[in-house]
Amino acid sequence: MCTEEVEKEEPVTEAENYGGEEMIIRCCDDEELMLQMLEMAVRGAKPDAETYCYDDQDDLLEDAKEEGCDIAFLDIHMRGMNGVELAKRLKEINPKMNIIFVTGFSEYAGDAMKMHASGYIMKPVTKEKVEAELADLRFPIEPKAGALLRVQCFGNFDVFTPDGEHVHFDRSRSKEIFAYLIHRHGSSCTTREIAAALFEDEPYDDKQQNYLQQLMYAMIKSLKKIGVEQVVNRSYNALSVNPDMIDCDYWRFKELDGGAVNSYQNEYMSQYSWAEFFLDDY
Repeated sequence: MCTEEVEKEEPVTEAENYGGEEMIIRCCDDEELMLQMLEMAVRGAKPDAETYCYDDQDDLLEDAKEEGCDIAFLDIHMRGMNGVELAKRLKEINPKMNIIFVTGFSEYAGDAMKMHASGYIMKPVTKEKVEAELADLRFPIEPKAGALLRVQCFGNFDVFTPDGEHVHFDRSRSKEIFAYLIHRHGSSCTTREIAAALFEDEPYDDKQQNYLQQLMYAMIKSLKKIGVEQVVNRSYNALSVNPDMIDCDYWRFKELDGGAVNSYQNEYMSQYSWAEFFLDDY
């Protein structure tokens, strides 16, 4: 028999990297003075970003792999691993990382363009040149326009309004239903399919169906409180979400979005056992 566990108040959490934290920019030049000038220009152009500077290519690679990177400013002409080689290594970490090459040698422009770089800056680097490149990135890292909700799947599942307010669901199982609909990425789900995911081997009898209907009603009610009930499409015996109204890190990940790829740390909707199968595919 399906019985609802005692609900605990859910803690308010901050959003994870994608959409919730600051842009991560990493800069590399093996000449100290040039690196200082690059850092000053980048910080002046994007003061709200997390900017890290390196004179060692391996250090940048290690940090990008462990902590992510949205944009990399790379000097092309460096001792050891040059900027183009470094860019290739970074692209292995994240194919949609924005690479902006910095150099005083125009003959390297061809190599830079072969890497499908986001930009190319001739030295001396200035705030204005950096601003121009940031305004025209190859892989923009902007929030989805017009989204009514922002959904976090990596780590624990959570839902936020566009301004970062945590969305509270009155029942934890109702929140789990919404998580499953997000997991299905707009595909229509019957109540039987939802029950199979949430309740696994429990019999799909009248009691379970009634309980599930109560949970679905509670989910819609929670969304209606903040005026976004239209993100869920309802038809006879089936539900789905409207992808056009939701900004989701998992969906961005599937599209190889740079910020989402960097934010994925092998944890996907950690509180739900049915979500473990996601890890088998990545």
